[in-house]
Amino acid sequence: MTSSAQLNPDVVVRFAPSPNGLLHLGHAYAAMVAHDFARQREGRFLLRIEDIDSGRSRSEFVAAILEDLRWLGLHWDGEVIFQSERLDSYALAADQLKARGLLYPCFCSRAELRQLLVDRPQPQSADGPVYPGTCRHLDPELARKRAATEPHSWRLDIAKAIAITGPLQWMDERHGSQACHPERLGDVILVPKEMPVAYHLAVTLDDARDGISHVVRGDDLFTSTHIHRLLQALLELPTPVYFHHGLLCDGKGEKLSKSRDSASLSVLRKGGQNGHGLMQDLRQGIFPVGISLL
Repeated sequence: MTSSAQLNPDVVVRFAPSPNGLLHLGHAYAAMVAHDFARQREGRFLLRIEDIDSGRSRSEFVAAILEDLRWLGLHWDGEVIFQSERLDSYALAADQLKARGLLYPCFCSRAELRQLLVDRPQPQSADGPVYPGTCRHLDPELARKRAATEPHSWRLDIAKAIAITGPLQWMDERHGSQACHPERLGDVILVPKEMPVAYHLAVTLDDARDGISHVVRGDDLFTSTHIHRLLQALLELPTPVYFHHGLLCDGKGEKLSKSRDSASLSVLRKGGQNGHGLMQDLRQGIFPVGISLL
């Protein structure tokens, strides 16, 4: 943690890992890009732990994240931020959207959705197949009664939302000016059945609350920005500048990920590798054998 007394208040960047596994080299690269983006502009670099998934988040992974970042020489400003301490703000925003008729309950199970997509193939988005809108067409009174007794998620009615906001744009410092097309992702879930809030709503609210001026993150989240820009307009939140950077990938061209058991930073750290040296290599575009930047 560093003092923010002399830092540029107009530049605030964050790194926001989820404590559902150990960080790997891809996380190290993402954290480095965000950290260096802030420091090169004399701005603040915040650390936010995205721990809203209580079923998968672990305190030992939080501890490992902090230790890994210190080992890499990436120091954050201020106290560590935890999403789990902000659940009330997410619920309030969801209630506001419900009151405006912009969210509707979805009763589809995963099995039902899989069958629906077999029967009626849908376009693909970065989040997977676009939801076919099955529950959007339910009678409102019937949906209200079912929601009182049946498990359900809450989806954003994209068509209604776009009708309110009209055309939107955002600026990406790497990719240029972007027209907003949230319809490409369909009616995304903002409140899941099993969690208090989904990523799209939580990250949009948190970036505004934390005063993030520049969202620096990987290209794998580029498409999600269409939804985030729409939510900013609906909730009257500021729009940051974006910078979506390339991703570290393996020899097959697939991004490094926890789900694919990419080598963790903890293993490298405990094996005696020099974290500062690793950062210098990454900054110079020197990657381990079999790893490339796409």
